[in-house]
Amino acid sequence: MAKIGIMSFAHMHAYSYAACLNALPEAKLAAVWDDDPQRGQAAAEQFDTDFVGDLRTFLGLDIDGVIITSENVKHKAMVEQAAGAEKWILCEKPIAPNVQDAQEIINTCKRARVGLGTAFPCRYSAPLMAVKEMVASGEYGKIYAASCTNHGQFPGGWFAQQALAGGGATMDHTVHVVDMLRWMTGKEFTKVYCENGTLLHTGIDTDDLGSLHLEMQGGIKVSHIASWSRANSFPTWGDITLEIVAEKGVIRADAFNQKLNVYNDKALKAEWAYWGDNPDLGLVKDFVAAVDERREPSVSGIDGLRAVEVTVAAYKSAATGQMVRV
Repeated sequence: MAKIGIMSFAHMHAYSYAACLNALPEAKLAAVWDDDPQRGQAAAEQFDTDFVGDLRTFLGLDIDGVIITSENVKHKAMVEQAAGAEKWILCEKPIAPNVQDAQEIINTCKRARVGLGTAFPCRYSAPLMAVKEMVASGEYGKIYAASCTNHGQFPGGWFAQQALAGGGATMDHTVHVVDMLRWMTGKEFTKVYCENGTLLHTGIDTDDLGSLHLEMQGGIKVSHIASWSRANSFPTWGDITLEIVAEKGVIRADAFNQKLNVYNDKALKAEWAYWGDNPDLGLVKDFVAAVDERREPSVSGIDGLRAVEVTVAAYKSAATGQMVRV
């Protein structure tokens, strides 16, 4: 059984990952550490595990791997400490807010000979896995273009603070789409043009809306809208949609459409009851297997780096008004 610890509950995905660990018979959520003791203690109680307030003590425990779900700018330091303790690592996306830190994270884990994974759960979404199979089969012929959205609710807190997040909605959501299309097509991004800004919310110092136009190897044209535009009353945190235009047809996918619409008079709003898969569970299950088998997780640190490279180029484009090569 793989014994896994979680480092920080600053990111909301930590709560889903903890639930996934508790749901897997082959894994155990062994302990929680958080630089916010009150938050960490509450999370440990919620998921029936131990809270360890001292990081050195936490990393000295008999745990095999860690999931890092801190603020973006803290990833690098936490990876260095976990790798130094010879723990396998799954790091929340973006793996870092800049290319230099992302590369140093990879180098650190390589030197320590520990596995490093990036948290891109979209690869475990059943609709998106089906799209990948369709593309790989060749039945649609050459891929010409793709149009994507990743709209979300405004997360607030540190996500809206440049000093902790390193970027706003453009960073938060573009990395998902970049990884999804790299995975589906096997091709890299070559150029990006981006316009973004703070248009939807006040009192924040990060962007909340980004419009991107990208190009991939083979001349594939991609458009992408990243935003924190969903209302608080929206049934879930956001969406991931994809339309691929190919030589022999068009493929459309909605990653969150595995649900039933529920009209709840007590809640006084529409809700979704999910009947489909849980992509987070697939991600965590693969990480647990990687820990047990002492291999790299399927979504690697390099995958995280490639997504950061495109996102950083997008911010450079927004700042200069020019198309930027990745």
